[in-house]
Amino acid sequence: MAGFTRGLLLLAGLAASGVALRLLGSGALKGAEPTLAGALALVAAGAVLSAAGVPRQAVAFGAGYVFGAWNGAALAMVALMLGCAADFWWARTVARNWAIRHLRGRLARIDRFLAQNPFTATLTLRLLPVGNNLAVNLLAGVSGVRAWPFLAASTIGYVPQTVVFALVGSGVHVDRAIQVGLGVGLFAASGALGAWLMRRM
Repeated sequence: MAGFTRGLLLLAGLAASGVALRLLGSGALKGAEPTLAGALALVAAGAVLSAAGVPRQAVAFGAGYVFGAWNGAALAMVALMLGCAADFWWARTVARNWAIRHLRGRLARIDRFLAQNPFTATLTLRLLPVGNNLAVNLLAGVSGVRAWPFLAASTIGYVPQTVVFALVGSGVHVDRAIQVGLGVGLFAASGALGAWLMRRM
C-alpha cells in the first residue's frame, strides 16, 4: 500500500510539472488581474511553477508586473514558500528511500552539512544569487534536515531577490549599481555565513 501511495505521489509530481510548463508556455499569467481571485490564481500558478523548477526570480517579476512592487513581492513570497514546501515534502515522502539506497555517500555529506546547522546552512545557500532553487529543495527533502529550520531560513533568504525582481517587474527602475551592490552584498553575506559554518564543523 505504501509503495502504491508513493507511486501515485510520483505521478502527481510529474503531472504538476507538466501543467506548470504548459502554463508557462501559454502565458497564462498574463491574464491575471489585480483582484483577490487574481491574487489567488497567481499564488497557485507561482507555487506550481516554482515547484517545477521555474526560477524564483521569474515568479517575483510576474507578481510585480501584475500587482505592483510590494503586493507582488508579498504574493511571490507566499507562492515561493508553497513551492518550496511542496518540493521538500515530495522529496521527503517519495524520493528519500531511493536516495538513501543510491546516493548513500553523497547524502551523508549533505546530511552533515545541513543537519549540524540547518538554519544557517540553508540561509547561506539561499542568499547566494546563483544556484538551483529546485535542487536545494529536493536535496533538503531527501536529507535528514528538519523541516522548520529549512523553511524558516528559506523564507528569509528569498526576501532580497524577491523584492528586487518584483520592483523590476512593476516597472520601478532599479539602478544597475543597486543590483550589482545587492549581488556583492549577498555573496559577502553568504561567504561570511559559510566561513562561520566551517569554523563550527
